[in-house]
Amino acid sequence: MPETLIESLDHEGRGVAHADGKVLFIDGGLPGERVEYQSFRRKPNYERAQATNILSASHQRVEPRCAHFGICGGCSQQHLHFAGQVAAKQRVLEDAFAHLAKLKPEVLWAPMTGPAWGYRHRARLSVRHVAKKGGVLVGFHEKRSSFIAVMEACPVLPSAVSQLIQPLRALIAGLSLADRLPQIEVSVGDEQIVLVLRVLAPPTPADESALRQFADAHRISLWLQTAGPESAQPFHPLDAPPLAYRLPEYDLRLHFRPTEFTQVNHGVNRLLVRRAMALLDPQPGERIADMFCGLGNFTLPIARLGVEVVGIEGSAALVARAQGNAELNGLAARCRFAVANLFETDATQLAALGPIDKMLIDPPREGAVALVKALGTPGSTQAPLRIVYVSCNPATLARDAAILVHECGYALRGAGIATMFPHTSHVESIALFERT
Repeated sequence: MPETLIESLDHEGRGVAHADGKVLFIDGGLPGERVEYQSFRRKPNYERAQATNILSASHQRVEPRCAHFGICGGCSQQHLHFAGQVAAKQRVLEDAFAHLAKLKPEVLWAPMTGPAWGYRHRARLSVRHVAKKGGVLVGFHEKRSSFIAVMEACPVLPSAVSQLIQPLRALIAGLSLADRLPQIEVSVGDEQIVLVLRVLAPPTPADESALRQFADAHRISLWLQTAGPESAQPFHPLDAPPLAYRLPEYDLRLHFRPTEFTQVNHGVNRLLVRRAMALLDPQPGERIADMFCGLGNFTLPIARLGVEVVGIEGSAALVARAQGNAELNGLAARCRFAVANLFETDATQLAALGPIDKMLIDPPREGAVALVKALGTPGSTQAPLRIVYVSCNPATLARDAAILVHECGYALRGAGIATMFPHTSHVESIALFERT
């Protein structure tokens, strides 16, 4: 079996090496390690491979906590010490700025870190009946496979959710629709756990009785989803309190449906909101825009700090949720929300918002290229003096940063990461831009 020296990690946490004129991307290898490997995909210029034997281990290698690591595709970096994961993600961000945007932040902030385990308050579990593997399986997909990993527990899920995996397997195995239930959406609030069962056939009365008993026994709420996310409805108990999470530093409580987007990691989200507010530094009399505002995760803290804020979001359902959360928290007078497709924004649409002093941008992975182009050139009265950009994709952040700096007259004052998804290659980050 061939062997090689791992030189570095790529942006997906794979070991990088070179052999025979090709780049090797080796799952399970860490920088400085000599490994034996087996290729599973060969292309003219590169190969994908799996480390099969560690001949000399890195000092940052640790024993994975999860017994399913290496088979389950949910985590990719449990073999790397948490401090090493943080450093690797910081390098991914720096490399994206340097190589894609030809930029270097004036300041690199200390990473925002939270618990490394039990952090995942949202998850989508797959369900499948596989007789040769013992019946019903509930869990994440295996690496590079459509098969479902045989899981007994998951340490990145809250313990109360992890402990449900085995009981869920037994529950579903006893239902008439066991082979018509392909997915379970997990959503955890501060006060309750909701499981949304994707059902492709109506449950029988016996099924309904079993589901109610399960919900009561485990003190959770069950919802049923018959079609798209909007079809999800409470099943039992019908009098459960609404899902919610708190931002205690701003005395806020935000309600959400289990199928609506919220940050996976509640603890790191609080740190991210705190840093975003410090960077925005709202001042009396200012008007701030929150673009891709969702259900108000950043909008309401801005309003709580005493300024007028306008939240823009492409989903009408999320805008309605944000408005409801503003009313719930007594902030409706300071908030205005609107539905708009920010992926097609132009300067005219942006001008219709009226004067904006500062802006927060929190887009999905696609980034906000149309929006940043619409911000115009230096001297534009519509271009905010300060932009705080929260990103879940370093590549699109770097692309948008290049536009802001090289075309729109902004300076990249600082940037840093947040460990929203420990043990994965996902990089959450935040950056500050100011007009020069």
